[in-house]
Amino acid sequence: MQIELTVSDMACGACVQAISDAVRGLDSTAQIDADTTTKLVKIETDRDRGELEKAIAAAGYTIA
Repeated sequence: MQIELTVSDMACGACVQAISDAVRGLDSTAQIDADTTTKLVKIETDRDRGELEKAIAAAGYTIA
């Protein structure tokens, strides 16, 4: 399933990498597409949206 999240404080490539690492900590096979301009992160995974939000928040980012 594809989940779309807006991460309001994602600003650069390092942010994208940190968010990707957090998601892959839950699902190593997740497909992630992140756009720093729109702040949109698209994740193809079988994991629960709430779990993904918690992992990204734990990495220090804000889900809008």
